[in-house]
Amino acid sequence: MGAELAAKPVNIRTASVDDLLQYDTLILGTPTYGEGELPGLSNGTSTESWAEFLPKLAGYDSSGKTVAIYGLGNQKGYAKDFVSAMIFLHDSFKQCGATLLGASSTDGYTFKQSKAVVDGQFVGLALDQENQKDLTPSRLSAWLESLQTAWA
Repeated sequence: MGAELAAKPVNIRTASVDDLLQYDTLILGTPTYGEGELPGLSNGTSTESWAEFLPKLAGYDSSGKTVAIYGLGNQKGYAKDFVSAMIFLHDSFKQCGATLLGASSTDGYTFKQSKAVVDGQFVGLALDQENQKDLTPSRLSAWLESLQTAWA
């Protein structure tokens, strides 16, 4: 998006809630672990991650914040939970009052189910670097363009 629009990325493993909420606009990403889970200590990460961070959001007011989410997954290897972890970020920030943008079509993907599909669309951008790596640049470009239009 360019340095004039985007700040340096913040790693959720070392971030505080205040670190994230200092921004009015956030693009948040997560892989999906196992059977639709967030990364965290309970499923083998060596440091805290989203599973430990999201409960810290309870009680924070994110109204006035705009959040877009992307998720990484494997639609063939984990067809029953493809990019499902996105829903946890979506729901947590929505409960805090944030405005969520960036829903994307499920067209062009082959999976059985995903908790991250709401009203027939992913709650964010779904990326599969294992099976559709060649589609990532065009998907990402179109998604970022749609976000820029929405934020303008």
